Amino acid sequence: MMIIKAKHFGLITGLLCLGATTVNAQRPLIQTKYTADPAPMVHNDTVFLYTTHDEDDAQGFKMYDWLLYSSTDMVNWTDHGAVASLKSFSWVTRDNGAWAQQVVERNGKFYMYCPIHGQGIGVLVSDTPYGPFKDPLDKPLVWQKEHWEDIDPTVLIDDDGQAYMYWGNPNVYYVKLNEDMISYSGDIVKLEKTPEHYQEGPWLYKRNEHYYLAFASTCCPEGLGYAMSDSPTGPWTTKGYIMQPTQRSRGNHPGIIDYKGSTYAFGLNYDIMHMETFKHHERRSSSAAKITFNEDGTIQELPYWSDTVLEQIESFNPYQRVEAETMAWGYGLKTEKMPDGKIVLNGIDNNESLLLRGVDFGKGAKKFSISAASIVEGGYIEIRLGSTRGQLVGTVEITNTGGMDRYATMSCDVKGAKGIHDLYFCFKSSAQKDNLFFLDHWEFYN
Repeated sequence: MMIIKAKHFGLITGLLCLGATTVNAQRPLIQTKYTADPAPMVHNDTVFLYTTHDEDDAQGFKMYDWLLYSSTDMVNWTDHGAVASLKSFSWVTRDNGAWAQQVVERNGKFYMYCPIHGQGIGVLVSDTPYGPFKDPLDKPLVWQKEHWEDIDPTVLIDDDGQAYMYWGNPNVYYVKLNEDMISYSGDIVKLEKTPEHYQEGPWLYKRNEHYYLAFASTCCPEGLGYAMSDSPTGPWTTKGYIMQPTQRSRGNHPGIIDYKGSTYAFGLNYDIMHMETFKHHERRSSSAAKITFNEDGTIQELPYWSDTVLEQIESFNPYQRVEAETMAWGYGLKTEKMPDGKIVLNGIDNNESLLLRGVDFGKGAKKFSISAASIVEGGYIEIRLGSTRGQLVGTVEITNTGGMDRYATMSCDVKGAKGIHDLYFCFKSSAQKDNLFFLDHWEFYN
């Protein structure tokens, strides 16, 4: 197994090692993988964030599968691994091109609309948001073979039950989906007037009888633009930017949801890659920010992602089984789906750390346990509050289990963990080794 890791160096790394939460709050949502084209969906009081996946060694677009993350507080995210890939479609002959997707729910089923660059748009269906997603058609839902414009689908189910799918670059197309969500009625419609500065990546959204078509705008760099209409089929009037184009990034792709009383815009940037290199590669990361509407329904412009603060909307409960791949920040760490389907945290090197924000210990935690596998002697985890140099409330020794596939539960006493704090797991080794251990899940006890 080869784990490709980003390099740690310079002022940025120094800031991160200090555990400055103001820095972390404005960084991309996911650090263990490169995630692009964020497509959020709200279901059962949870945000399910589906993303595309740029490989760690990508130069250009190197994209094979689609990933899933979830959160209930907008800052701590759990990795669920790949939920679909190019191999999910038996008719796909290309070995690259798993581009921007979206998932929507209808009648207890979850429909994933996936563009295969050069082979149209397919659809997958699952009984749960976690998958497995399967192809009900064994053919593309849409494929205009005369061109390569069938990319970046977005789907909205209107209040009257009619579903619409938009897509396209550089032109914009839409169809009316049938109630089965895997077929459509009528012809493919090409918009006569494309919104100003439209590039690609449309996202269809509705709020208070206003229809919004957000999109990657201007090129290059791309910002997030949007148009509005009184109808889901237009005509569309360009209103401006959700986020201005900036030389601090390059591409973009919007996603918009309403969640727990607020509206959030998602997009992408190259901020994680820029911690290692400013030489351009297609290695992108997803971010989010709260957006505000004016009285007429227009959107107030956002500053660049790192100039916004994404607030945690509820505290995190540590008195439950927590998957080790749940974090607000974990630059340098990796995650991996094992043959049995379990996601584990790995790529753990000496002096790296993991942050969970806003953890509510209540009246106090007394014990901590973690499921780990290791072949290293002298590994341990410091449990600290506030920063990587903050109050030490426990230290758990990670013993040699005889194999990275042999997990054992290890525990320690906890003292001084009361109230709400940012929680840091600081990974250490007296032998100064890297790839210390694999972690499955953990839990505090009071």
